[in-house]
Amino acid sequence: MARSVLVVDDEPNIVLSLEFLMRQAGYAVRVARDGEAALDAVKADPPELILLDVMMPKRDGFDVCQTIRANPDWRNVKIVLLTAKGRDIEREKGMALGADDYITKPFSTREVVDRVKQLLAADR
Repeated sequence: MARSVLVVDDEPNIVLSLEFLMRQAGYAVRVARDGEAALDAVKADPPELILLDVMMPKRDGFDVCQTIRANPDWRNVKIVLLTAKGRDIEREKGMALGADDYITKPFSTREVVDRVKQLLAADR
């Protein structure tokens, strides 16, 4: 069975790109377009990994990350934050809230696929 990835971003072009890349890499992909929808998707069927944008409507990625980490049932869900905010302080905040990785936009498509593979391989 394919490993599951949830792509969470409010930018349609980024969603399309990430969804395509993850499917090409062999993952089962679902999409959420804001923080509330992301949490609903995790409640319905927790993915193995979430590619999570930081700046989104309703609930930002930091809040979603913190909410997921507060639930012990979801402790094995890997979280990769994606953001245009590349300053060290944002990276440190994301990691402190429980993110497993942090990728700055614009990102290399190969880098995203490689990071996802590494995180999910470490999980086996």
